[in-house]
Amino acid sequence: MKSYAVDRRRIAARRRGMAAETLAALWLRLKLYRVLARGVKTGRGSGVGEVDIVARRGRVVVFVEVKARASLEQAADSLGAAQRRRIERGAAFFLAHRPDLAGCDVRFDAVLVVPGRLPRHIPDAWRMDDGRMDA
Repeated sequence: MKSYAVDRRRIAARRRGMAAETLAALWLRLKLYRVLARGVKTGRGSGVGEVDIVARRGRVVVFVEVKARASLEQAADSLGAAQRRRIERGAAFFLAHRPDLAGCDVRFDAVLVVPGRLPRHIPDAWRMDDGRMDA
C-alpha cells in the first residue's frame, strides 16, 4: 500500500510538470511556433514513446522536451539517453500518423523551466545520430 505522502508528492510533481509544459507552449507560441500537439504518448512497456510538445514553424516540425528543475544545469542534466530515445520513438509514431508533415524537416528541442526566470528554449538540443544535448 502506498503512503499518502508519496501520492501527494507525485500529484504535486505532475502539477508542476503540467504548468511548466503550459509555460513552454506559450513561450514557443510567442516565438511564432504553432503547437500541433501536447502530451503525445504511444505504445506500452519498453516500446513507449512520449513527447511533451510537438510544434511547427515553417517547414520544421519540432519535438520538444520540457524540463522543470531548480536550476538550468539540473534541467539540462535531467535529459538522459533513454529519455531521448523515448522521445524519438514518440516522434516516429507521430510522424507516421501525420502524412501531411512528410516533407518537413525534424528537430529535437528542449525548453528548460526554472523558477523566477523566463523559459530557455534550446533549438536542436540533440540529434538522433549523436545523442548530444547543448545547454
